[in-house]
Amino acid sequence: MIRNILIVASLLVANPAFASSVRILVPAHAIARGDIISESDLTYRAVEGNALMDGVATSMDELKGMQARRVLAAGQPLRGEDVRRPVVVAKGQTVTMSFSVPGVEVTAVGRAMSEGGIGDTVTVQNPASFRMVAATVIAPGTVRVAGGLPITTASR
Repeated sequence: MIRNILIVASLLVANPAFASSVRILVPAHAIARGDIISESDLTYRAVEGNALMDGVATSMDELKGMQARRVLAAGQPLRGEDVRRPVVVAKGQTVTMSFSVPGVEVTAVGRAMSEGGIGDTVTVQNPASFRMVAATVIAPGTVRVAGGLPITTASR
């Protein structure tokens, strides 16, 4: 009997879907598209474990400092696709591209063809050659070109 109780208790701790209710994060008030989310914007709400949707945020660390992709209604569950890293490189922005290999560091100016946050991959156009390269955003207005191989090149 005690063994069965311990098994059920371990299932409840290990897998919250088996629990009668689970705490999820919801907006405490409406959050506008583009707003950066802070702890004061969020509150916890209990939902039935079997009604828990896949990908719903249950930890403050998952959402704190993220940017809302759309208007987030108060009291509604938040999923990972509702937020993103804050955009620090905007489409059309002039960025500094850097490329390095052992012994050589090259920087150039480029134009961002997509937007992204730190750690995101964006497409950048070299205005001199019109080549497109994939680059990782490393700081506001700065990207690092990983391999140096163009995504597209001008046809000859």
